[in-house]
Amino acid sequence: MERVGDEVHLHDDEARGGSTPHIVRYVLIASLILAIIAMSAIWISRALYEQAPRGQAVTAEQHALGS
Repeated sequence: MERVGDEVHLHDDEARGGSTPHIVRYVLIASLILAIIAMSAIWISRALYEQAPRGQAVTAEQHALGS
């Protein structure tokens, strides 16, 4: 803590009342990775489930119309 005239200047740890362990950063990174894995698993499983029978070509229009 420093006094400059009538002003009091505090360091980050003093102003916060403690240190910051950066745990939030790790939680956000882990959540992002889990969300990407979950969305990829859903996308891949749907793609495998809705595969056209082999030997039959399907156009984008036929796929969009569901026939």
